[in-house]
Amino acid sequence: MQTITILGINGRIGQEVAKAFVAADWRVIGMGRGNRAKLKGVEFIEGDANYPEQTRRAVAEADVVFNGLNLPYDKWDKGRAEAILMNVLEALKGSGKTLLFPGNIYNFGEKQHLLMPDTPQRPARDKGRIRQRMEAKLAQAAAQDNLQVIILRLADFFAPGAEGSNFDLMIMSRLKSGILQYPGELSMGHSWAYLPDVGRAMVKIAKVRNTLPTFEILHYQGHFATGEQLIKAIQIVLPKRVKVKKVPMGLLKIFGWFVPVLREVVIMSYLWDIPHQLRDPKLKALLGEGFDTPFEEAVQKTALSYLPQEQRGTAKTRHSPA
Repeated sequence: MQTITILGINGRIGQEVAKAFVAADWRVIGMGRGNRAKLKGVEFIEGDANYPEQTRRAVAEADVVFNGLNLPYDKWDKGRAEAILMNVLEALKGSGKTLLFPGNIYNFGEKQHLLMPDTPQRPARDKGRIRQRMEAKLAQAAAQDNLQVIILRLADFFAPGAEGSNFDLMIMSRLKSGILQYPGELSMGHSWAYLPDVGRAMVKIAKVRNTLPTFEILHYQGHFATGEQLIKAIQIVLPKRVKVKKVPMGLLKIFGWFVPVLREVVIMSYLWDIPHQLRDPKLKALLGEGFDTPFEEAVQKTALSYLPQEQRGTAKTRHSPA
């Protein structure tokens, strides 16, 4: 049995990756400051990634390590995001282990629409420059510190219970008031990653890690859909039709003067106006045809999780097409 340690076991992506490795019969160790997730099949180790010795203890028996650590959205600056990554790299230095790292699309510019693993990185905002520096540190560690690093680049993600995601905060936040919101133009395409699929992809990558280079970047394609397609898929499972409104970015900008997280959300809102699409023939061949959960099914499973339990049984067919 192979072992993986999930750093950040309480996070949205950390939990889904853990579930996927448990289902694949790996031994799964989860590190966090507290055992809030309490996942079945996961051995919990209390630890704080700010202290490399605690991380080193958590990964001691691991063949693979997944870095699910992430700071609050408004705390990435002043070198803080890089610092926590360097603590992890220090803990793994010289270990020969494989580090799986979830990348994002912030590294790319506003005119770069088709994103391949070898697409030049031209970040348009500070958060993109931070992520670019982090990936450079990962590449350096793979080259110098007896460590394999595999970055799986993802777009916006969603899943049942994935609180704090854009799907949660932007689109579903006013559902109880009978409103769905969308941050961009409904006709514009947007890339999405369904987290249960991402977890399964991580398992497949981990299984073939010995065939991959010391440093590898893979792009997870996921789903590309317009706002109209997304809203339509959500509406099918709702118990009644709801209004669709645009996220009031101007109002959020004002609130951002007092709430730093909202300020950062507005700064990155340009991404909703750019049809970024991830492509990677190498990863697509590894995952195989039909790997992803169909878009409508994934969206509907996620939307159902926002409904009271008593509404979920009947909602599935309430607005299904004849």
